[in-house]
Amino acid sequence: MTTTAPVTAEVIESALLDFLESRTKATVEKDQDLFSSGLVSSMFAMELVVHLEGAYGIAIVGPDLKLDNFRTVRGMSALVLRLRAEAAADSDA
Repeated sequence: MTTTAPVTAEVIESALLDFLESRTKATVEKDQDLFSSGLVSSMFAMELVVHLEGAYGIAIVGPDLKLDNFRTVRGMSALVLRLRAEAAADSDA
């Protein structure tokens, strides 16, 4: 039987930092504005959407697709946690 580590903000942030640093070849901070620093373009933001959806089993749609949700690693982590919590609440209803 395999156990999966709980998905916490720290786990998401660590995975996102690894993903971003491997893609941008730059050191990224959790609170760094990825757009104003030039590390992420709006096109790359769409790659982030696909990455987060696949990695965490969420759907990012409608008002959640705004750039502010993808501006920092912490922001993306909060988005993932909120969407996972909403999906869990919906499945319990």
